[in-house]
Amino acid sequence: MTEAEAISAWFAARVPDTWFGEPMEVTVDRDEILVLGPLAETTGTGTVAARLAVVKRFREGTRDARMALAHEAEHRFERKVSWAASCGDERFVFTHLAVPVMTRLRMQERAVLDTLIDAGVARSRSEALAWCVRLVGRNESEWMDRLRQALVAVEEARSAGPDTD
Repeated sequence: MTEAEAISAWFAARVPDTWFGEPMEVTVDRDEILVLGPLAETTGTGTVAARLAVVKRFREGTRDARMALAHEAEHRFERKVSWAASCGDERFVFTHLAVPVMTRLRMQERAVLDTLIDAGVARSRSEALAWCVRLVGRNESEWMDRLRQALVAVEEARSAGPDTD
């Protein structure tokens, strides 16, 4: 079992069955755990405002329990926990990290970011770089999925290897 699967199983065992209409989605990276729970649509949740009201009720009604779970998970997994809910095709993220990333860029790479700033696409190099990362993630999702699958295979091979203890 991968670490992400173990974390997902940990939340699945602790989150009350009454919270979500379908299985939740747990996403893990080096810094953060994002728990996304799909809320059941009810009559009259056809508009964004109605869906937002459903999510707000859930958020307020589960706040103490979610924070207690987050505190326990943050201690156990040494990552911040963020929460999100979806209702219909709307997704609402309650809290999430914006982690600073240091990078060194050459002049030609800085020129790309500065062009995005000059064109009004971004307000800063940081925002321009985040925009570029989102663009690659969206347009190269198939390639990124293949990379992630390869990493899973590498992790499986490592865990099946000899014990070095």
